[in-house]
Amino acid sequence: MPTRIPADYDARVYAGVLGKVIGVYLGRPFEQWPYEEIARKLGEIRYYVHEKVGAHLIVSDDDLSGTFGFLRAREDYGPAVTAEQIGRHWLNQIIERQTILWWGGIGMSTEHTAFLRLKSGVPAPRSGSIELNGATVAEQIGSQIFIDGWGLVNPGNPERAAEEARRAASVSHDGVAIDGAAAVAAMVARAFETDRIDDLLDTAQRFIPADGLLRRVYDDLRSWHAGNPGDWRATRVKLVERYGYERYGGGCHMVPNHAVILLGLLYGQGDFAESMMVTNTAAYDTDCNAGNVGCILGVAGGLAGLETGPDWRGPVADRMILPTAEGGRCVTDCLREATWVANLGRIGVGLAPVEPKGGARFHFSQPGSVQGFRADDSAAGRDVMTLGNPGDALCLTVRALAPGRLARASAPTWLEEEQRGGGGYASPTSPTFYPGQSLRATFRAVPDATGPMPVALTVGFALDSDELQWLTGPTVEVTVGQSVLAEWTPPLDPRAVVLRVGVTVPTPTQGRSDGSVAMEALSFAGSPTITFDRQVAGRIWQDQWVDATDTRNWNYPNCITQGEGSGLISTGGRDWTDYVVEVDASVALAQAVTVLVRVQGLRRWMGLRLTADGQLQLVRCLHDETVLTTTEGRFQLNQPITLRVEVDGEVIRGGIVGGPTVTANQTDFTGGGIGLGVTEGRLDFSAVRVRPLGVG
Repeated sequence: MPTRIPADYDARVYAGVLGKVIGVYLGRPFEQWPYEEIARKLGEIRYYVHEKVGAHLIVSDDDLSGTFGFLRAREDYGPAVTAEQIGRHWLNQIIERQTILWWGGIGMSTEHTAFLRLKSGVPAPRSGSIELNGATVAEQIGSQIFIDGWGLVNPGNPERAAEEARRAASVSHDGVAIDGAAAVAAMVARAFETDRIDDLLDTAQRFIPADGLLRRVYDDLRSWHAGNPGDWRATRVKLVERYGYERYGGGCHMVPNHAVILLGLLYGQGDFAESMMVTNTAAYDTDCNAGNVGCILGVAGGLAGLETGPDWRGPVADRMILPTAEGGRCVTDCLREATWVANLGRIGVGLAPVEPKGGARFHFSQPGSVQGFRADDSAAGRDVMTLGNPGDALCLTVRALAPGRLARASAPTWLEEEQRGGGGYASPTSPTFYPGQSLRATFRAVPDATGPMPVALTVGFALDSDELQWLTGPTVEVTVGQSVLAEWTPPLDPRAVVLRVGVTVPTPTQGRSDGSVAMEALSFAGSPTITFDRQVAGRIWQDQWVDATDTRNWNYPNCITQGEGSGLISTGGRDWTDYVVEVDASVALAQAVTVLVRVQGLRRWMGLRLTADGQLQLVRCLHDETVLTTTEGRFQLNQPITLRVEVDGEVIRGGIVGGPTVTANQTDFTGGGIGLGVTEGRLDFSAVRVRPLGVG
């Protein structure tokens, strides 16, 4: 198997992810505005305009959650993942009418239509076929907006990128839309080897039928550009006349938007800022098109290519939110996702994954990366601390820190306030850090340091209300010439919801402090010690559960219901490995109730199930459910019971406390959160407790 991984692969993937994110957030606030309205209200789009239209910058968006959410199928099923398996992955990652997709209705939203096909048992690729859904529905834009990742995991191999893109796109699309997806993925893959726009377009055309519609689009756009290379607006007029929305049915056809992608690439000629201006000012589906162009050019030009115009990276600060059925993955950042993507690429060619700095969650291993960290902007903290990354560490510089002032930098571990409910898509989210877990950070002095620098780890949390509170750990001194380790397990109430983690430079009792310190890495460790009980921490407590049930009631008693089939709620993430979960519950009416462990979505989990006919079972769900072992588990309706499940390596044990137990071995899941499931009925619960093995 060839090992086609460029020496600068990680940096180029990171630049591609950044380019995608920048393009999406640049174009999103005026998506689908008419060209004339953009010109009248915004002019040429040369920088972020969200504040001009009263929008937030970092919000949930299908272009991002679909791109990175669907690519996880390659991790779960392997590099040879099939269209049918990617379709199964949709059912694992998508919460109906909540996550990833535009839920515009069958026959209107291509992806919603395909989801309903999959849900009814129609496998991919038939789920997205013209035969089943018609050409108008099957040839909309979604095929290409979710596709960049398949190019990122195939550096220098456009053939394989196009092949995998066709499989992924066929879950929901068909016809010329599949050609568009293959073309975009092929350009991303080829961009690892060249930054010449003509070469990228030549590569794309290799994967487009020579007699097809999309080939004519390429021929026309390239010809128009060659005949008038200095006037993109004149070429846009021709584009609209021949390939505009008026000539294609549906809500957002792929062909007009693919033509705009070509317009941006041709008239930007590799310059990121100029390409963003043309792509966005030209209108149509601006965030989708700018995201594709941004990813292609991010890979082609690398990080340096993002630095030739305005400061694109600063406002974004690497922040991303990716709402899927795995709540623990929602709050993330560009470097974390890029590291994961690059490892998928390595695995695809038979290489071992690389975990920078021991697999630290925050490793800052690319220049300029801040991974969501921002300095405190409160009245006390404003302008005291600045952040930067000259190479491989987060540099925190303090100026004029004095009594009454605050020097703190932190990254979100849950949705930031402006992101809650914003963006037009639901954002089911679990925290990434929980009470009971530990923080571990390494610091070093900066090259020009003249003396020791005190630092301390800190967490922001909520408990009895949604108000943010702070707790700071012991101070360590970072001395010149040494690397210092700081370890701390925050003494949090097990009911607390952690919203931020970070570092603070203690305020002197008198005088002022100036100086800098570098944080090399920050890791989370250990299993959580948490208690979920009734109405703690207001909406934040409730919203840290991902909800895929018919109804969820947080008044006493807490309960979930499902009228047809099975539903679940979950919290936690794949970094949870070995732990014990106990649930104080009562069954009011249900075919079955399940305590879930190692949850990796809606259809990937282990669980302890209690059935209406008195069976106690250990169940594994890998899209389909398998009963591993069973015994008698008699119980009375509406009577309190405690269900307990323990996961310890390959062993899972569970049962009714004071009653029967069951044990099984499994090797399919090494980590995942916890959840509660109910099948056609109602489950009441008063408390859910999670703790490490051997504790309590």
